[in-house]
Amino acid sequence: MLLNIVGSGNMARAIAARAAFGDHQVRIINPNLDHARALVTDLRQRFSGADIGVGESVGQADLNVLAVHYPAGQEIVQSAGNELDDQIVVDIANPVDMSTFDSLTVPAGSSAAEEIQQAAGGSVRVVKAFNTIFADLLEAGEGGGERLDVLIAGDDDDAKSTVAQFVSSTDMHPMDVGPLRRSRELEAMEFLHMTMQQPLGLNQQSAIKIVS
Repeated sequence: MLLNIVGSGNMARAIAARAAFGDHQVRIINPNLDHARALVTDLRQRFSGADIGVGESVGQADLNVLAVHYPAGQEIVQSAGNELDDQIVVDIANPVDMSTFDSLTVPAGSSAAEEIQQAAGGSVRVVKAFNTIFADLLEAGEGGGERLDVLIAGDDDDAKSTVAQFVSSTDMHPMDVGPLRRSRELEAMEFLHMTMQQPLGLNQQSAIKIVS
């Protein structure tokens, strides 16, 4: 698969690393070309022979991953216009109010993924994934010796299937949790998970996993 990854922070690095591990193509997209090139250089050094480069724009990829904070994802899909028609856009954001760390910033009864879908229009297939995993664990692909569960929500079954195929190819476990509106619960779940880190001394080394 070809992944366009928008961003060059920790989550962009983690998803790009999993993609390289799975022998996928990666294009890092960032208006700050120095940041994009620095990440590409680092990844190429770690994954010799991997097809990793700097991209110019979203669209024309198997997956377009918005590895950016909310609401930047809305602005990206709006500015992309019809370049994202029939494309799969993966939103990974947790819309936490970082000034208070006590609430989510999306409207009541909505989610970052749903707001991005509304901004993008019906021709774009938005999928929520990866938001319940901290960057360090995602980059490693496991936590506590266990494969990571990647919880996936979306309204387009084919789009979710493509994301699930990517997840499986990178040695993680995909779990379809339902339609895009389930993003509300995924974002709230990870918000709770984030608030638990300091009281429990978890240091972002914990993961949400379904066991039976």
